[in-house]
Amino acid sequence: MDIKYVAKNYKISDKFKDIIEKKLSKLEKYFSKDIEMKVACSEQNDVCKLEITINSAGLFIRSEVSSDNMYNNIDMALPKLEKQIVKNNKKYKNKFADKVVADAYEFIEDEPEPIATRVVKNKTFELDPISVEDAIAFMEAVGHNFYVFLNGETGEINVIYKRNDGNLGLIEVLK
Repeated sequence: MDIKYVAKNYKISDKFKDIIEKKLSKLEKYFSKDIEMKVACSEQNDVCKLEITINSAGLFIRSEVSSDNMYNNIDMALPKLEKQIVKNNKKYKNKFADKVVADAYEFIEDEPEPIATRVVKNKTFELDPISVEDAIAFMEAVGHNFYVFLNGETGEINVIYKRNDGNLGLIEVLK
């Protein structure tokens, strides 16, 4: 298990690292391959944000939580991660250890209900090169929370999207 720490406006203490490592090590049993974890801590306006990302054999599992205390965030993030692991265990068996045993959950009590999803609509459209600003305007005009477009400056397909914090994000595809 390899853990990388990233901090922004927050000092990660050795005590905090020890607690994170001890608790995250309990999730190792779910994975059959080496796992990399990224723990990002930030603080802004007395709000502590913790993001934990787990990568194992190309499978990404992520949890993001915020509160007034980083130590509370650990206890909120771990059940979210474990729930995602349990849900995805059946779908991506080759990425996980042989089986997830319900009696041995670390941070959740009950097995999460599987959500059956399927593609119900397929859209095709041509992309004309536009600016990021135009893409934002088009996204707002159609009332969606994302918009796929051909970036006129780079010639690449991009996605502009609304973030949970109310700001916008831009996804750029690298070749």
